[in-house]
Amino acid sequence: MVDAKMLNKISDAPGFIAALDQSGGSTPGALRLYGVSESDYQGDEEMYRLMHAMRVRIMSAPAFTGDKVIGAILFERTMDGDVDGQAVPSYLWEKRGVVPFLKIDKGLAAEENGVQMMKPMPDLDALLIRGRNKGIFGTKMRSVIAQADKAGIAAVVKQQFEVARQILGQGLMPIIEPEVSIKSPTKTEAEAILRDEIAAQLDKLPAGETVMLKLTIPTVADFYAPLVAHKSVVRVVALSGGYSRVDACEKLSRNHGMIASFSRALTENLRVTMSDAEFNTSLAATIDEIYAASVNKA
Repeated sequence: MVDAKMLNKISDAPGFIAALDQSGGSTPGALRLYGVSESDYQGDEEMYRLMHAMRVRIMSAPAFTGDKVIGAILFERTMDGDVDGQAVPSYLWEKRGVVPFLKIDKGLAAEENGVQMMKPMPDLDALLIRGRNKGIFGTKMRSVIAQADKAGIAAVVKQQFEVARQILGQGLMPIIEPEVSIKSPTKTEAEAILRDEIAAQLDKLPAGETVMLKLTIPTVADFYAPLVAHKSVVRVVALSGGYSRVDACEKLSRNHGMIASFSRALTENLRVTMSDAEFNTSLAATIDEIYAASVNKA
């Protein structure tokens, strides 16, 4: 069973979810934006150490609390790390009031039928049990939709819900993330197919089983309102998808019932060279902006 206090926070509290889950493929880019070039480290271990230091700096910043940041999605290595000697998931919940989630997917398969499915996850149950034992509340898994291909989108949604049932079986809350690329020439059409496919899968969930959704901000404002209102949906969160923070916040503010779960848009103004005071001030301003877009709707 999911933790009741965490569920209440995620269901009802105003705020947004921070995505701190860049993995192997996206870590160099995230560090580069932070001002750490690939010549500044040798090998994966050093790269991940620098990335963890950046995340600790974010998680321990004064503004990073459950007052506005209600959840945080972690990379597996971050879950296994610590902040000031305390395991990250318990630090987030006990010290910051932030609900911890875990990114569980192993990356994307090659594009087929206009989509990229998730790669197989043969060790998923073991990871879910380990996460649960560490205090993780829920999980996140990402697929990508590039074209409005009905068969491809149906396959993505079917896979997402199959894995979600496995996650629910381990007592964790799944965040289902079928991302529609903001570069798709058929984004609006893809969103229409996606909405119908998700609704059909939600209707098949047994009574009392609930999931979360993480979706690209739709082209048509409030397009996902039926999903926001669905009895089996705890919350719908939005990914920034490559939009700048200003653009992402402006678009999000027009979608009622959707809150942010931004990654790059959260960290785009942070630099390794900043003093702690500069870093904390910049992050606080960003948190305020994303919070406002999540809570105050146009």
